[in-house]
Amino acid sequence: MRIGLRTWEVRLGIVLVASSIAIYSVKYLLLGDPENTYQYIFNALGFLPINVLLVTLILNQLLSIRAKRDRLEKLNMVIGTFFSEVGTALLAYISARDPDLRGAHQGLVVTDAWRPETFGAVRDRLKDHTCRVAVDPGDLQELCGYLKERRDFLLRLLENPVLLEHESFTDLLRAVFHLTEELERRKDFASLPESDIAHLTRDVERVYGRLIVEWLAYMEHLKCNYPYLFSLAMRTNPFDETASTVVR
Repeated sequence: MRIGLRTWEVRLGIVLVASSIAIYSVKYLLLGDPENTYQYIFNALGFLPINVLLVTLILNQLLSIRAKRDRLEKLNMVIGTFFSEVGTALLAYISARDPDLRGAHQGLVVTDAWRPETFGAVRDRLKDHTCRVAVDPGDLQELCGYLKERRDFLLRLLENPVLLEHESFTDLLRAVFHLTEELERRKDFASLPESDIAHLTRDVERVYGRLIVEWLAYMEHLKCNYPYLFSLAMRTNPFDETASTVVR
């Protein structure tokens, strides 16, 4: 493969150089004036390094932009898979135990009318909001089983090199893994003291806060790029008590 590429490059170089020689030869034969031809050749050679520099910078910038766009697309595909397999259901489960669901989080009912500035305003408001949940031993037992069943899937996500460029989503996965490990190490949730319940509750709240932020960013991405996926995401919004997958 590499040999073939070099052969193609060499052939292209030969063709281009031969074309230049042919053009200058025709100019000399038709117009004469060799001094003017030589002067033009040296002028062109003098500008060649600058020309190469400009073309290299422009091409490099264009390639960088395209590579970044491709990485973002792959990243959003991975994030979409996370929410399809784990995130949305996890967010629905935790938000159902949020005593303030009808209060501060009522503004998370995303609609078609939302604009980029709407998403930005909600993100700014979430920075100053502290998530709270109320969970009991039964909730923790159920949450433990849910996360254990999806542990292998989450591990494969964490191994994906694309996620290295998305620190906030990686932090979310770390928080989910930490919560999973904490829950797996408990055997009998019914006998846990209040202090341990409070500790696990804080772990759940950490996941909850990060999950909301990433979910909101994913919703904005869908609205801007994939209207049909955004439609389903709106109809399964865990913060909308009237949400229904049935289109009415």
